[in-house]
Amino acid sequence: MERCGDPQGLLGGHTRAEAGVRGEVGMTEICLGFEVHQPFRLNRRFTEEMARGKSPSELPDIYFDNSMNREIFLRVARKCYLPATGIILENIDRYRRDRKKFKVAFSLSGTFLEQCMRWAPELLDIFTDMAKTGCAEFPCQTYYHSLSSIFSSDRTEFVEQVQMHRRKVEELFGMRPTVFENTEFLYNNSIASTIAAMGFRGIFTEGAERILGWRSPNFVYRASSADIKVLLRNYRLSDDVAFRFSNRDWEGWPLTADRYAYWLACTPGTCINIFMDYETMGEHQWPETGIHEFLRWLPGEILRHENLEFSTPSELLRHEPVGEIDVHDFATVSWADAERSTNAWLGNDMQRTAFNHLKALESWVRKAGDPELTRIWRLLQTSDLIYYMFVTPGPSGLVHGYFSQQFPSEAFWVFMRVLSDFYTKVSERLGSSGRPLRLLRPVPPDRAFHLFEGGRYINLSAHSLRELADVVRIAPESSLREHLVNGDVRRWVEETIEDRELAARLGKRGLENLRGELVRELELRLNELEKVNSYNFSNSAGKNRRDSGD
Repeated sequence: MERCGDPQGLLGGHTRAEAGVRGEVGMTEICLGFEVHQPFRLNRRFTEEMARGKSPSELPDIYFDNSMNREIFLRVARKCYLPATGIILENIDRYRRDRKKFKVAFSLSGTFLEQCMRWAPELLDIFTDMAKTGCAEFPCQTYYHSLSSIFSSDRTEFVEQVQMHRRKVEELFGMRPTVFENTEFLYNNSIASTIAAMGFRGIFTEGAERILGWRSPNFVYRASSADIKVLLRNYRLSDDVAFRFSNRDWEGWPLTADRYAYWLACTPGTCINIFMDYETMGEHQWPETGIHEFLRWLPGEILRHENLEFSTPSELLRHEPVGEIDVHDFATVSWADAERSTNAWLGNDMQRTAFNHLKALESWVRKAGDPELTRIWRLLQTSDLIYYMFVTPGPSGLVHGYFSQQFPSEAFWVFMRVLSDFYTKVSERLGSSGRPLRLLRPVPPDRAFHLFEGGRYINLSAHSLRELADVVRIAPESSLREHLVNGDVRRWVEETIEDRELAARLGKRGLENLRGELVRELELRLNELEKVNSYNFSNSAGKNRRDSGD
């Protein structure tokens, strides 16, 4: 069965027979949404000497490259934010008094809003003007665009960041969000339950086949775990604009506003959620591609169709759900890459090392109780910083490389240098009770313990005592024996980690049952150091590997 005027299947939707949910032809609501975010990128030139003796209030300007952040923000503002937002506001005004209005949604991260207020306040004024029209909605997200929703089962940090963002939206735009859009559309049953408990009525996620099966994304669903409605992104139609718009090899090129509107008009369903990075409009797709003209004419072309109208996310919640969305906590979905999972952030050892050591700081940072240190820890949680470490060939790798503009290994080195120093700063703030944290700190790759066998690196490295215990469990016994005979393990523990007590214990160990004895000594020491901290690094690290599909 062919789609309406679409024999090649460019619409990416389902025929009405395939949808199998709604028989009559009625009005289809278009929800056009944009995720708007800029991270605070790290200072690639950072060394621990730069931070020595500095107070917590001085660290942000040392850890982060705000000269580069300002340059990038102003460039994107010039190419995308200012022209695109101006075009959208013009279209809102043009159709504001008509029966069918143009409506739009913006999910603005807290770090974007901070940069906006700092470097382009006139842009924030346009968003404020848009809020006053009643035709723009601002869904909630995590303030720091973080991965805190997959930190731990209690999600304390996640809840606090969502509350921060909700307060900021109310403060700036005078509206209290009822719909939530998690960082990069991350979603599972527990996240949905947490968000429902916070009073939200709807949540966005990806309309991926693995959670839909035969069903269409173009309807409202409910979460299987909570009383909250689920709005699904039509990723094919969204990515036609976000990724394929300027691709001359794509069979849908050139994509004009009238053609795209026709595709929408022929796509069955109650609602079609078109959601993409706002940077699509001039930064990812350059102005020379015609993207601004596409945006200028799209609202009118859509409204010309009798069966199409625009709705905001909260307006879609009036629809009754047609089914349930069930996503197990170890099968988290997102809109990132072809896998649409957590793989974009937890897909390799570099990313897992960075992520696990970052979240292991939570109870220590809370115990320190320093607002400046808490803010730095949260800035380091921004998902982009770990996303930059992604390594894979093919289209997904190209997308990561575009956003990062540095090699994944360099991103990892920079992050670990900053994180290692930050551990030290939190430890110093805690005084004598912080000494265990200093011994638990990760070190950057140039100071890590790299395992060799016969002079050959065997692709195993430890950046902390916890990782040393992990690699000892799986390293070839011949490699362990070689390192113990040479005194490498004891020397690294004493000179790099600076744990002389553990080094002395290791120096007394013989070579019999060396793996078991070494693991026992390391675990004993880790238990001693971690007993002041309720956070269990090992258990959560295992959970992350399951989340990432490893």
